[in-house]
Amino acid sequence: MKTFLQNHLLSLLGIALGAVSGYLYWKLVGCSSGTCAITSRPLNSTLYGAVMGGLFFNIFKKQKRKTA
Repeated sequence: MKTFLQNHLLSLLGIALGAVSGYLYWKLVGCSSGTCAITSRPLNSTLYGAVMGGLFFNIFKKQKRKTA
């Protein structure tokens, strides 16, 4: 478990920050008509933010190079 957290710390941080950002977007901006696919419900907005945050933070992860 410890090695998993060390290997994926940046992605997990991105998921957490993205989820908080998605929820805050729903809370502060939201969708007035209720027909928006992502921002109509807090769960949708939070999950979308978590996925986008995880993908964004994963860009900055350094890859280990194999030497032959």
